[in-house]
Amino acid sequence: MGFPGTWMTESESVVYRVVPKCACSTIGQIMYYSDHGEFFDGDIHDAKGGLHKWALDHSQQPITENVQNHSSYGFTCVRNPYACILSSFFDKICGIQRNGKRYRGNLVPLLIQKYGIEVGGENGKQEFDQIASFRRFLLFARDTIRWRRPMDPDIHWSGMAGHVSTFIVNGGRYDKIVWTESFNDGMRDVLDAVETPHAIDLAKIPRFNESVGHGPKRAHPVEDHFDDLSMHLVYEIYKRDFHLFKYDFENPANKMPIGEIDLMRSMQSWVIEVQCRWAKMQTLTSVERLLAS
Repeated sequence: MGFPGTWMTESESVVYRVVPKCACSTIGQIMYYSDHGEFFDGDIHDAKGGLHKWALDHSQQPITENVQNHSSYGFTCVRNPYACILSSFFDKICGIQRNGKRYRGNLVPLLIQKYGIEVGGENGKQEFDQIASFRRFLLFARDTIRWRRPMDPDIHWSGMAGHVSTFIVNGGRYDKIVWTESFNDGMRDVLDAVETPHAIDLAKIPRFNESVGHGPKRAHPVEDHFDDLSMHLVYEIYKRDFHLFKYDFENPANKMPIGEIDLMRSMQSWVIEVQCRWAKMQTLTSVERLLAS
């Protein structure tokens, strides 16, 4: 499995496990600046150099050796599940992507046809019932995660615990989990714990929200999108995230955590979760082989 979604500075000062829609653009730019004294010119997700990424073949060995030897400070960043999936909807479903096209080709036409979702017209800028469409999108997201239909789950609306657990299962260890909602405080803890070639002044760091302008502007507060059924669907998708990262399920209007993250307990929980998932996959494979014989 390796360490998918893992980035590391070239100086190996710090290792970061990416979680989509959780300040990853800003974190990546901070890491890049800490090594080079300047920001990457463009979307940091497009960078092919200046930053180790698991997706780059030449980066996999140094990342593996560093993580398994616990050579550097390791961290990740999470976000309130209500705000996170809402952001995914407006960016990935309603928005036009950097390449000028819709996300994942025929996905949006499929959602329009099968779930009655509106996305603001061809350019994503027209008025539409955002709340009703988002609630229909939640049904689709739940279907992909629970039944893997009409497609496999997408990383942008899968549970955060599933992302961060892959880092631990192969020998990684987190020293810090940053909350997006108190980003500067969390990143200050990270930067205070490491030595970087170039100093970082968080107060002067811009927010690199690369999804801004991709789609329509959200017209309503976060909490207005969630009725009882919608809250139930979000809990079904993000139950582990609410518990592990201490977010308030009962009140979508409260974006802030309501407790402290127990790192050791969380890591143990993730290991057990992935082991159970792997055992289930092996069982299904065995059954499929038996039926095919």
